[in-house]
Amino acid sequence: MDNRLFVAYKPSCMVSNHFLSRIKRRYNVKKAGFSGTLDPFAQGVLIIAFGQFTKLFRFLKKAPKTYRATLWLGATSPTLDIEKVEHVEQMMAFHPDSVAFVLQSMVGEKTYLPPKYSAKKIDGQRAYDLARADKAFELKAITSTIYDCHLVHYIHPFLTFEITISEGGYVRSIGALIAEKLGFSGALSALERLNEGDFVYDNEKELNPLDYLDLPLNAYLSDPSDILLGRKLVRENFEKNEEGIYQIIIADMLSVVEISANGVEYLLNSLSLKA
Repeated sequence: MDNRLFVAYKPSCMVSNHFLSRIKRRYNVKKAGFSGTLDPFAQGVLIIAFGQFTKLFRFLKKAPKTYRATLWLGATSPTLDIEKVEHVEQMMAFHPDSVAFVLQSMVGEKTYLPPKYSAKKIDGQRAYDLARADKAFELKAITSTIYDCHLVHYIHPFLTFEITISEGGYVRSIGALIAEKLGFSGALSALERLNEGDFVYDNEKELNPLDYLDLPLNAYLSDPSDILLGRKLVRENFEKNEEGIYQIIIADMLSVVEISANGVEYLLNSLSLKA
């Protein structure tokens, strides 16, 4: 089992790296990786690759992502989740229609600050390390596209919603924005990732990476050994020679090339698609 791509389900209260170590021991593999770190308290879909398939992560279609989250209205936490709840404010329950209206208003582009307790890097250091050390720092605002945000159920003060968001979005921050629109603070008490693009959990079923590559297919019209041996390529020898990044399949070998004004560059060369 040298090469393999599949979706695992990370449980809550576990660091993603620790979960990967368990996967490696269970399958008895040495080289493995994952894409899209989940917060320790979060659970759900985690894309796993073994062997050479770890090189494919940046070429996979992993967006948009859908999450189911439970927002604890009135809870104040610097982590925006239940890790460090400092205060809980009591309030009257909202009418479900008001909640649904606020959730619907989140659809579209939203610019906001990532959580200070996040993996964002500040001068080479993780934001959560700086936050836990009580260091002062500022994060730059990011923009996410929210494709859908709807109510699942509401049992005051816990509001469960599903959100479909572009890659790199922070649902903890979105939860805080929702609570703010309702006039109070809020923190996530649960978070589950349901999918990353077309990646869903299916009992760790082995996946064909070609079904998930986010790249157009191209054809090389000259000697195939040019690519198999990593020789220099020219754009005129490709069926599609417009600028872009393409996948090339030759004899069960995958290569990824970028065609630009400066020529053709290998981004990935002759990866065996065999497990």
